[in-house]
Formats: sequence, structure tokens, C-alpha cells
Amino acid sequence: MSTDLFAVIDATWPATVLHRAGAFVVREGRGGGKRVSSASAEGPWTEADIDEAMATHARLGQPALFMIRAQDTALDAALAARGLVVIDPVVVLAAPVAALATQRPPPITAFCLWPPLAIMRDLWSEGGIGPGRQAVMERAPAPKCAVLGRMDDRAGGVGFVGMHARVAMVHAFYVLPALRRKGLARYMLREAAFWAAENGAETLALVVTRANGGALALYRGCGLAEVAGYHYRIAPGAA
Repeated sequence: MSTDLFAVIDATWPATVLHRAGAFVVREGRGGGKRVSSASAEGPWTEADIDEAMATHARLGQPALFMIRAQDTALDAALAARGLVVIDPVVVLAAPVAALATQRPPPITAFCLWPPLAIMRDLWSEGGIGPGRQAVMERAPAPKCAVLGRMDDRAGGVGFVGMHARVAMVHAFYVLPALRRKGLARYMLREAAFWAAENGAETLALVVTRANGGALALYRGCGLAEVAGYHYRIAPGAA
């Protein structure tokens, strides 16, 4: 697809502050996770630029962490030579909204709303999506929504959707272990697609680690296909 999905990720899951370090942008995450605490190359770079990016990470109290995309093969090799190790290979998946928003979930199964309810925040916390990551959602620009999933007469799933450049990006997706493989995640994704359509999106996208085979199978089964990928390199001992 022609849309820069990395720009969509940055816009819908924004860092607290962006710092320029030579040819790199260093994201200040403040507990928001790797995506908002990594550096990425914005143009031709030098070894001195890598030094500056690493120094910026240190000044911010963050481990030296770099996002490596398909075009960053030379950077990947340079960081490997410095001893930085690969962590968290990630898949970017996407599908046309029109292909996903075909049938509404059953009544009282999935809802989109903003701001999130207290029970939704509790579910995120249970899934390891704590205050730092929830703060990322708060600072993301509108339109955005939180998706609540219900099954077996209880709140059992939660997710966040942000919009940029006619792409709805799903983040922070979590379903209680007891309610997995029962269709709740599919209902939540479908409701997110309807919200996306109502807000003018043409594409629904999300990111998931390659190690998360269960989630990859779910998303591919819902019709999303791999369109990009990336990984990180991090200072040894900081992984």
C-alpha cells in the first residue's frame, strides 16, 4: 500500500517528545514501550550520528534502542558490529476496512467509545498495558476510540484504535485468557472496522510480534495480511 504505515504508527501511538540526534529521531517514551522509546534513521547517517543517538538515549535514561525497517540494512549491520542485539521482530498487518466491516457483532458484544471506562483501564493493566502505555493513548490525537469486548456476561477484552491518513491503527489489544478462542477478539476487530469506516478510514492495520503465533493466526484468519515488518536492536543487557 502507498501509505507510510510507520508514519501512521508514530501518529497513532505518539512518543512524549521527539529529539533530533544527527540523522536520527530519538523518541522519548516515559514508560510507553519500545515503539515510543526507539530511534529511527530519517536520512543518510554516519557513525557519529549513531553515537549522538546513543548519547541522547542515555541522557533520557533509556537503553540504546533502534528501530530497523526494511530500508535499514546498512544500519542493522553497523549496530550489530557495535554489539547491539536483535529484539522483538514485528509484523505489520493490514486489510481494507470494507472487507472487515461486513457484519456487525452480536448485540452487547463489542462497543467503541472514548474516553475508556474504568473497567477497560483495569483490563489493560491486567494485560501488562500499564499507566505509561495508557498515557500514550491519552495523547494520541482524535479521532480515536477504545474498544470494549463483552462475553459470558462480563467485560473481557479491550483495544485502542487511532486514525491517521485514512488508516485506523489498532494498538493495545488484549483479551482475557479465559475468553480466548471464543470469537471475542474477532467481534472486537469487526467493531473496530465499523468505527473506522464511520470515521472515513480505508485501511485497518495493526502490529504484532512474530513470536506471538496465536495472535498472528487470529489476525490472518480475520483477513489481515502482512504488509511490512521491522525489528529493534538494543544494547546488550538491556533487553
